[in-house]
Amino acid sequence: MGMAAPYTRWTVDRLRALPDDGRRYEIIEGDLFVTPSPSVRHQRASLALAVRLRAYLAVNRIGEVIIAPADVEFSDDTVVEPDVFVVPLIGGRPVEDLKDVGRPLLIAEILSPSTERTDRGRKRELFQARGVPEYWIVNVEARVFERWRPAATLAELVTERVEWRPAPGVEPFEMTLDEFWREVFEGPAAPTPGGR
Repeated sequence: MGMAAPYTRWTVDRLRALPDDGRRYEIIEGDLFVTPSPSVRHQRASLALAVRLRAYLAVNRIGEVIIAPADVEFSDDTVVEPDVFVVPLIGGRPVEDLKDVGRPLLIAEILSPSTERTDRGRKRELFQARGVPEYWIVNVEARVFERWRPAATLAELVTERVEWRPAPGVEPFEMTLDEFWREVFEGPAAPTPGGR
């Protein structure tokens, strides 16, 4: 259920020694969190969001979208695997090692029963404390995006259209949620004959 395991002070090195068993292992300030593999609908939402962000970033070259499993390492006792996140380009080029990133520009977690408490609690607090400019909790069942920014004390609930302004002078990322939810619940639209 995403609860902290009863161990004391996990580190990145200790985490990396665990066997690959298909579960997600994360540590926040030395506490271990273990969650099961995500559902199909969860993965569909993650992919739909990543595809849209990737198209946006292909035009507005400020960063690169990364999907789980991939680590965001904040310190030697804090490493998480967000579902979808955007890292800045370094010197105008995509990163070679996520350790070089520092802080992502955007992090999105697709809510599931096993991660809800951690996503809304410890992870939100961590991302706000580390100054992540945008943190989205994608609540598939409620069809709502919860937007958090570093100084926010309440989530902004977005139900119609998500807009993200990652940098001054850059066109915003915009996504209509009706279309997004349709793809999450019904699958991607079938291609038209001739590939159009």
